This record gives sequence, C-alpha cells and structure tokens, in this order.
Amino acid sequence: MATSLFCKRPLAMLTAVSLLPLVLLSTHAYAECERGDLDAIYCDENGDMVADLPADEAEWANPDTLIFAYTPVEDPAIYTDIWQPFIDHLAKVTERDVRFFAVQSNAAQVEAMRSGRLHIAGFSTGPTPFAVNLAGAVPFALMGSDDGQFGYTLQLFTHVDSDIHELEDLKGKRVAHTSPTSNSGNLAPRALLPELGITPDEDYEVVYSGSHDQSMLGVVAKDYDAAPVASEVVDRMAARGLYDADDVRLIYESDRFPTTSYNYAYNLDPALVEKIEEAFFTFDFTGTELGEEFEGVEKFISINYKDNWQVIRTIQAANNVSYTPENLEE
Repeated sequence: MATSLFCKRPLAMLTAVSLLPLVLLSTHAYAECERGDLDAIYCDENGDMVADLPADEAEWANPDTLIFAYTPVEDPAIYTDIWQPFIDHLAKVTERDVRFFAVQSNAAQVEAMRSGRLHIAGFSTGPTPFAVNLAGAVPFALMGSDDGQFGYTLQLFTHVDSDIHELEDLKGKRVAHTSPTSNSGNLAPRALLPELGITPDEDYEVVYSGSHDQSMLGVVAKDYDAAPVASEVVDRMAARGLYDADDVRLIYESDRFPTTSYNYAYNLDPALVEKIEEAFFTFDFTGTELGEEFEGVEKFISINYKDNWQVIRTIQAANNVSYTPENLEE
C-alpha cells in the first residue's frame, strides 16, 4: 500500500478515493529531464516553472467526477454553500459531476493533489509554490476586478488600547504569525520588516496562531499584542461581523501580493483543462454568494505562476524556504 509522502493527517473527506495514482506517479520518479525546483516525479522542459503534461497520453487523467477544494478556512461549512453556484457552473461546462471538499490543512490539500485525489484547487498565496513543486499544480487563474486588478496586502494590527503605534513599538511584544508557510502571515513580515528596523524572533516573540482568523480574533481579545494578517481575510471577517474594526489599530501595510491561486492538476487531459478554464473565465460573480463573500471581485482573471508568483518566491527565498514536504507545515 502507498504511504503518505507527508507526515500529516490525510484529506479526511477524500480517503475513500483510491491512492493508486500516487503509486503510478512514483514509477516515473527519476526521469532524466529539466525540472528546476520541481519534485523528481515532474519535468519542466519548457521552463515555465510548472510540471509538464506527461508525454504519454495513457498517463493523462480524465475523471468522470472532478474534486474541487478551496484553501483551508476557519469554517469550511460556510464555504461549501458559498462555492455552490460556481460548482454548479463548473459541472455544467465540463459536463462532469463536481464535488466540493473542505480541507483541513495546506499539507493535506497538497498531498491530495499529488496523489491524484484532487483535480482543481484554490491554494493560498504562500503554499502555492509548494503545490506547484510538490503536487504538480498548475496555477492559471485568480479572482480580480473587471479592470484586471487583483491582490491583497499584509496588514499589521494591534488592539486600539495597546501602546503600539508604530513598528518600533513591537519590540519586546508577543506577535501572532499564522503558520510557517503563510505569505502575509509569516514569510512576508520576516522578509520585509527587518528592512524597516524590526526583526521577528529577535525584536519580538513569534507565536503561531494557526490562521489569519485566529490571529485577528486574538488581537481583539488581547491574547496577542499584534498580528500580521492578509487584508482580504480581514475584510471578509469584518463584513461578517466577526470583529469590530473600532477595536483594532492598523500600524503597517505592505504593497500588494497575488491572492489565492486556482490550479488544475498537471496531468489532466488537455481537452478537460480547456473546459475547466472556460468554466472559470465565464463564471459571473454578480448576485452570487461567492460575489458577496469576496467583495470587489468581479471575475476570474488569467495568470501564470512564473510571472505572478515571482514576488512570493523572492520572499520565500529570503526566508530560506525550500519546497519539501517537511517544510509544508500547518
């Protein structure tokens, strides 16, 4: 029986799906080819930094049922309903059954795509390079506006009653980062703040909260002195009334980063990929729960990993991140 390549719990709701694809992939583990940072089971002969489609058509996947997963969130049940209009549209365009599954961690989500149990997925900004290099994910879209704008910022909040008014005041404090692989919640502040005179783990104590939601709620409850979080998450929390904006103070905001990437598995049949892309780029957010949840988003826009994730790879390189299963932590 194939065993997990990640020392993490499996994607719980997908355990009924066969693990056989993982065994099949491993037989091609050390093919002689150009691959860059990609895992040994993938090739990148064209230099676009994502896994090439297998040359042998017999290795192309063309499932009758497509499995779609969105990035791990605090309340997966809510997002199951929010994504339903898109799931229905995807099913209609691809003429396949489409199932939405809630994932419990970034590691479980990456593992599921690597093993062939997950076909389409939204990966958070920081974990996207792990998905690309470890799981053969191919980023092709993200949410944006009609004029093609997209992205989010790192925002650093403290409680309104705290004595923290600028970055210098973080010295000696207890600051909540989200998780080791999170871009705005950990890697970006570690790369950007030292240039502004504050070094995490040296000037302040880093405590991992587990998620942007927990970081923000911890600041509100005064469990943490401050926290770097993703602006898009904070905006959605405020819209749902999960915290009072008057209870916090913004002390720093970065330039914009790309947001959640939407990916298909590298070995999907090209004809199916064409239908998947059609479904994304023809979906109308207007009047849907998805459009209401992601305020300011009007459509999916086309992107590519090599160009649009360059800033993220730079931040990760500054943090000495290597794309290994061991480094993909919750």
